[in-house]
Amino acid sequence: MTTFPRTSRADSAPRAEPASPTVPRPGRHRGAVPFLALLAAACSPGDDGARHAAFVARESTQAASTASVRPGIEVLLSDSLSLVRGRRVGLITNHTGRDRSGTPSIDLLAAHPEVELVALYSPEHGIRGSAEAGVRVAGGVDERTGLPIHSLYGETRTPTPEMLEGIEVLLFDIQDVGARYYTYLSTMALAMGAAGEHGIPFVVLDRPNPVGGDPVQGNLLDPGFASFVGLYPIPMRHGLTAGEFARMVVGEFGVRVELSVAVADGWERTMPYGETGIPWVAPSPNMPSVESALHYPGTCLFEGTPISVGRGTDRAFQQVGAPWLDGEELARRLGALGVPDTRFVPVRFTPEEPGDGKFGGTEVGGVRLLADGPAYDPTLAALALLAETRSMSGEHWSWRPGHFDRLAGTDALRTAVDAGASYGELTDGWGAGMADYLALRRLYLLY
Repeated sequence: MTTFPRTSRADSAPRAEPASPTVPRPGRHRGAVPFLALLAAACSPGDDGARHAAFVARESTQAASTASVRPGIEVLLSDSLSLVRGRRVGLITNHTGRDRSGTPSIDLLAAHPEVELVALYSPEHGIRGSAEAGVRVAGGVDERTGLPIHSLYGETRTPTPEMLEGIEVLLFDIQDVGARYYTYLSTMALAMGAAGEHGIPFVVLDRPNPVGGDPVQGNLLDPGFASFVGLYPIPMRHGLTAGEFARMVVGEFGVRVELSVAVADGWERTMPYGETGIPWVAPSPNMPSVESALHYPGTCLFEGTPISVGRGTDRAFQQVGAPWLDGEELARRLGALGVPDTRFVPVRFTPEEPGDGKFGGTEVGGVRLLADGPAYDPTLAALALLAETRSMSGEHWSWRPGHFDRLAGTDALRTAVDAGASYGELTDGWGAGMADYLALRRLYLLY
């Protein structure tokens, strides 16, 4: 028997007990244990390193599934149709919004006899996920359903009153990658605010965090550097699902909206993505695999430098390089720094256009990153890479200072690198504020 917790307005809940209605996972929450007790158990702190060991060891193999996780779209339609039944529905989605069989959420909702899907909203990269990073996306009409598509990465990044006219409930179903810079959660947060202003309930159709729900790494964003690639003071690798992030946005960051979350049934925080049974769909053109997502919280910083992150290759964000770098020497220098559980392997690769607009068609030298144990931290690997590539680049080095600082969430990292700071100096104080964030995060965990 499916159990449904109480329903209450998220904006009236005390901070210590976020009360946005949550559709539980029937396979896990059966029995007489109260919902709040189960939530408290899910929120207990754990050993990130020990729990991450299994993930690092198994995630790159994409092993045959031993578990089957139902994404939020399936939970919504099977267990909690009351959230949308008889309402005019708007759906924020892209090509990653689909069930385990690969059927798009758009089609599932449009074909359902008790759901009236009336509008679609597309994020960065477009409704089909084919647009390159930073390229404006136009609205249009969905060919299969004939529904209007409103772009949230074009003239506006927040739904306008005209876009929301007639909408009675707004859904979000997009696969995130677990990093602060990835803009899909910014799109969600801005849409939540707009929905709340117009009295429209908001429902997150949750999905697993593909790089694990336990590890939390990197620096916290300085609110003075808030932007679309980082709206709130969270770490580079935030350790949240979209649903958990939405709960935090309501509980901590002043967004007032009636929020519900359809949880990903059967997902555990330590579960490697390859064991979820949900096929990996590249959420953007240069996020080809879970392995790329694992390194992305660190290597994305290099988009604000002259160094290529491997866009236009099948290992985007797993490797960095430039024509003037000697990969063998760079790997030797990096190996001497003792970055925990990290290997740097010399490589040569040729970015293809459009890629990242760096060295298209030109072979470059550099290193590939390999997670080599449970303590792997892509943000620490990035600090080592910044120190050594800056040192080896000489007059070739340049910054995109505004972009780098937005990604880093501070200008202190850039100025320290320019001043010749070593890896050890860059890591000094790197985790400032993390204990407070972890304590805050525990209030909003669902798994």
